[in-house]
Amino acid sequence: MSPRGRPRTFDRDAALDEAMYVFWERGYEGTSLSDLTAAMKIGSPSLYAAFGGKEALFREAIERYGERFGQRPPEGETARDAVEAWLRESARGYVEAGHPRGCMVVLAALNCTEQNRPVREFLAAKRRNNLIGVAARLRRAVAEGDLPEDADVEGIVRFYGTILHGMSIQARDGAELADLEAVIDTAMTVWPRFLGKKTAPG
Repeated sequence: MSPRGRPRTFDRDAALDEAMYVFWERGYEGTSLSDLTAAMKIGSPSLYAAFGGKEALFREAIERYGERFGQRPPEGETARDAVEAWLRESARGYVEAGHPRGCMVVLAALNCTEQNRPVREFLAAKRRNNLIGVAARLRRAVAEGDLPEDADVEGIVRFYGTILHGMSIQARDGAELADLEAVIDTAMTVWPRFLGKKTAPG
């Protein structure tokens, strides 16, 4: 007697990738179970058996997205170089062909019903955590003397994090790489304002 549930030939990783792309394109609430099963080429019983349900599948898809497309912690010779490289690398990823535009962590659940509040809060926490690496790089720069001791590290993280998330929305709305690069060019001119009283322009 054959076991019930998903077949032995079921490719879980491939199915997870397909689910990730659907959630990325349509968002959490815009994706139905029938959308998922069609893309994953499995039935609902197999989906539940393998992933535990829609929300659990979404959370796992977010982790897969982070592995495959997530931004790396910013690096560069100086803190300014690191932040600029981080923004430009992200912008390129947002408009890259072969997958939906923008950042899945930013776009997949900005608005949710009360029932799905945990999903929205899950992604909000992801976005905050993604900026921890930026803050750590900036604090290292302060310790090494690259940034002044009174540099506004929190302000830098908040401002350039907002630029990052805004570019994701712009990319989804059709902005091209040149458009995003122009945003970054302008954003980097603001950098001196965060460097403290000793170095900031009067």
